[in-house]
Amino acid sequence: MYYTYITQSESTGKLYIGQTSNLQARINKHDSDKNFSTKNKGPWNLLLSKEFETRSEAILFEKKLKDYKNINFIISKINRNEF
Repeated sequence: MYYTYITQSESTGKLYIGQTSNLQARINKHDSDKNFSTKNKGPWNLLLSKEFETRSEAILFEKKLKDYKNINFIISKINRNEF
């Protein structure tokens, strides 16, 4: 299984969108400052995770989410369970 996920920084409010085959290990990596893009910006809260059968499906959904670009739009869709 593969996952596309959205986390939000408690310190900056910024979102990070990614995909992985091991969601818990990936979240732990973000929180332990072992990811270059999220280093020193945590702690991170998981806002959304969606499971896919293939990595290509997870990547396509990740790209779709990143195309939105507007943090308020993404959060409003999460709150309305539209993903």
